[in-house]
Amino acid sequence: MIPSPAPSRRAVATVSVVGAGRLGTAMARALTEAGLTVNGPFRRGERARRADVVLLCVPDAEIAGAARAHAGIGRRLGHTSGATPIQDVDFGLHPLQTFLGGEGLAAFRGIGCAVAAHDHDGLGVARDLVDALGARAFVIDDGARGSYHAAASIASNYLVTLEDAAEQVAAATGLSPAETRALFAPLVRSTVENWAAHGAASSLTGPIARGDEATVDSQRAAVAEHAPALLPLFDVLAERTRALAARKEPSP
Repeated sequence: MIPSPAPSRRAVATVSVVGAGRLGTAMARALTEAGLTVNGPFRRGERARRADVVLLCVPDAEIAGAARAHAGIGRRLGHTSGATPIQDVDFGLHPLQTFLGGEGLAAFRGIGCAVAAHDHDGLGVARDLVDALGARAFVIDDGARGSYHAAASIASNYLVTLEDAAEQVAAATGLSPAETRALFAPLVRSTVENWAAHGAASSLTGPIARGDEATVDSQRAAVAEHAPALLPLFDVLAERTRALAARKEPSP
């Protein structure tokens, strides 16, 4: 793995995207809108056309096979996995964003993209693609990929799991999932913006932050009654929130 100093720039004009899932579809559309010539996205079993870069947007378990199938048809071969090392490709480029598949260039503007490569040319290709997308490249070493991708999953995937739990608990009030999302979404957005601006400890509010354990006990009883399957999750979250509250600096 090479260090992070910026390599010399090398233009990428053509890209073949392999994988027609959510990311592959969004990546192909975004790179096209950025002015590159894009082939694909190619589906499973299809061989990509020759291009400056072949970009694999396939499930992690399929990367090695796809790399073998598409070896030699591009100047550089890359994958878009956040968790998989780059031993089978020349570079990695992982957009730190969630996609539904219909997005274009606007969805990539300003986001972070984790890049890695075996040499400066590979890193230059990855950076060129990130620049074309209007995103921000940052280097992740293969040895740190597990921690990086776990952090991304906690920040994104597990947040969705928590919001689903909130919908289930709120059902006891008579609110439908759609009503819960409409009513709670402004709270969630404000919380995330506060975290982004001030960090977790400074953004924490609620009964645990206030030391109001009686209210926490009342909440726990409600979860136990109406959504008992969520009680272990509630207890773990309460425990970790108490630890976070202990890090919060007292008000002057």
